[in-house]
Amino acid sequence: MGNCFGTLKKKSMAEIAPSDVLKGSPVVRLYGPPAGILTSYIRFALLYKPVSVHFIPSETLVLQCGSDAVSGTRETLIRYIESRFPEPPLMRRCGWSDETTPSVVLATVLQHRSVTWHLERMVRWAEDLATRGGRSRGDPVMGSPRMEVRKFGRSYSQLLEVMLEHAQMEERVVFPIMEKADRGLSKGVNKDHARELPIMNRIKEDIKSIGVLDSGSPSYQEALFNLSCRIKTLHDNCKEHFEEEEKELLPLMEAAELSKEQQEKVLEQCLDVMQGTHSHLFRFFMEGLLPQDAMCYLDIVIRGSGSNKERAASILHKIVE
Repeated sequence: MGNCFGTLKKKSMAEIAPSDVLKGSPVVRLYGPPAGILTSYIRFALLYKPVSVHFIPSETLVLQCGSDAVSGTRETLIRYIESRFPEPPLMRRCGWSDETTPSVVLATVLQHRSVTWHLERMVRWAEDLATRGGRSRGDPVMGSPRMEVRKFGRSYSQLLEVMLEHAQMEERVVFPIMEKADRGLSKGVNKDHARELPIMNRIKEDIKSIGVLDSGSPSYQEALFNLSCRIKTLHDNCKEHFEEEEKELLPLMEAAELSKEQQEKVLEQCLDVMQGTHSHLFRFFMEGLLPQDAMCYLDIVIRGSGSNKERAASILHKIVE
């Protein structure tokens, strides 16, 4: 596995996914158990394709498109979808990973990508808020300036929860493996985690303060400017931190020489720590991933659930219900 993890220009799941009914698009009928893992997996994959999906609850999973009726394994169904609707690609392997890349490394890097995408979105949003300064409205769906700030705060709180759980996953599961192999390896990145907490909490307090100020006043405009600067600083710090981990630390996971059973146990422990993100925030988390990254992460969730099929089914069902 190489030391360099590529950066891709991203669109979110929501931006790529077509609407439920696309004029002139092919109709795909999917039959299957509503709460089944494979059913949810295929329904999610079809969200990215230029098709109109009609889901019909059934005991047996069958994908019907025109005169074709396809059933079988996850791989068989995805191969058919990719051959019939090649864009955007879902199963192309990313340049920063190969067959030997440990699943825990894949999971960690994909979490970095989601967090980075959301941080970039928050930076753009905060800059727009600061530019308008409460004097004019942005998108009408955001409502009044005060309503928009509340929505901004809600989105930041969701991102904050994902970031904190990700840091806990690394500190409780990933970094101890490195420490066991070579004491002191993760000392620097642990310090980075601690360094970011004050600014993360300060941003939260800034949002609360802005919510009670008079929109358009000088103090309101100054508070928005400070918020924009802090969000940008957090983004830059996290980006640098993620790049350091991906270049210097995570590639050493292969050198830890974990057995297949040990890797599966580690991955399961990671999913245990990410319980919040993988329950009520999973749709939010997945919005920050490219289609092929999102499908890769679903594979990781299924693999990391082991014998706990109910957990995997519940997680996948949340993004298509």
